[in-house]
Amino acid sequence: MSENIVIKEYTSEHQSQIIDLILHIQQNEYNVPITKEQQPDLLDIEHYYQQGTGNFWVALDGDKVVGTVALLDIGNQQASLRKMFVAEPYRGKVYKTASLLLAQAIEWARQKHVHDIFLGTTLQFVSAHRFYEKNGFTEIDVAQLPENFPIMQVDKKFYKIAVS
Repeated sequence: MSENIVIKEYTSEHQSQIIDLILHIQQNEYNVPITKEQQPDLLDIEHYYQQGTGNFWVALDGDKVVGTVALLDIGNQQASLRKMFVAEPYRGKVYKTASLLLAQAIEWARQKHVHDIFLGTTLQFVSAHRFYEKNGFTEIDVAQLPENFPIMQVDKKFYKIAVS
C-alpha cells in the first residue's frame, strides 16, 4: 500500500495542513501543551529548514498531508532530525510512511555529505523510540550532543545515527 504515499519537498501550499497535523498529534495524542506560536519554525519552514544541508518533506496521500520530517543544518556536516510526525491511520507496516520519510531524509543527508544526524524526543513517544532504534539510531546522553544542537524544552531522550 505504500505506493499510494508520495514524499515531496515542502512547498508553501502544504503549510496549513502541516501545522494542523503536527498540532493535532502533539496536543491531542500526546497531550503536549504546545501551540503554533511556540513553534515559529512551522510559520517559516523555507527559511528555517530549507537552508544549507537542511530540508523539509511531506508525505502525501493524494493532496492530503499525512506525514512530515525535516533536517535542520546545524553545521559541521551534522543535522538535526525534526518534525517527524505521521497521522495515526498512516503509521505502521501498511503504509510505511515513517520509513519512507526517514529514508528520504537519510538519503538527502548522504547526498549533502552530512556525517551525523541527531534527534531529541520526549519520553512519552515510546513507539518513536522503537522506530528510531530499529532504523539504526543509538541512544546518546545529552552531553554527547554537538553544542549547536537545538534542544527543545520537551526533549529528554536523544539519538544519533552516522550517515555513510
